[in-house]
Amino acid sequence: MSGTHAHDNGPGQTEQFGFTAVPEGERQRLVNQVFSRVARRYDLMNDLMSGGLHRLWKDDMIAWLAPPRDERPFHLFDVAGGTGDITARYLEAAGSGATCTICDISEEMLGVAKSRFSSVDPARLQILLGDASALPVCDNSADAYTIAFGIRNVTQIDRALREAFRILKPGGRFLCLEFSHVNVPLLDTLYEQYSFKAIPALGGLVAGDRESYRYLVESIRNFPDQEEFASLIREAGFEQVRFRDLTGGIAAIHSGWKL
Repeated sequence: MSGTHAHDNGPGQTEQFGFTAVPEGERQRLVNQVFSRVARRYDLMNDLMSGGLHRLWKDDMIAWLAPPRDERPFHLFDVAGGTGDITARYLEAAGSGATCTICDISEEMLGVAKSRFSSVDPARLQILLGDASALPVCDNSADAYTIAFGIRNVTQIDRALREAFRILKPGGRFLCLEFSHVNVPLLDTLYEQYSFKAIPALGGLVAGDRESYRYLVESIRNFPDQEEFASLIREAGFEQVRFRDLTGGIAAIHSGWKL
């Protein structure tokens, strides 16, 4: 899945839902509505919006994670795991000791995941309803934490990053795949035009929901650039923070370690 910074608490404060200011506390409800509406067509729309590139980006993320391929226990906590794209790749790449928890705030997205993984041994995979800013899991319990195209939909990114740090074991790895800021001349202009014109139109045509996809495009523009987001990851306590641009910065993978 399924961000911007909320303003400081106070009377009359607002949050950004895309480019629209909404009353504080309202943004998460609106985000949840978006994903409840698009859940059934979410994977198809990802293919159409990215020309299939999101599949390669997710493969890159799992390759960088490099989970053990043997029987060593290794637990991944996949936050905003949605329909399970990251989890499916992880379980395929990892060895027999691999286990995973998919956590998402959207019941509708998790419903798609439950259908997708109905034949997977429950001992290997748990599907959990939960908020990235207040995860229902113990401290120091995961070997790795992934979040793909979800962190920008979290209202308080700093809280979500601190939660990631909290649940990871010492030596644990944080990986985030997210749309980012294009840094290639001409590509940035073409991508801007495509994003604001073609993607909402595709959303209306394929998913019957132009407005949800307009929000998703606006949320990408509101998200911190690569260096700013790396700074937020460091502020949450992570070390050895790095990022890799994908396709000229259309997306980026960020990595950090709990040391």
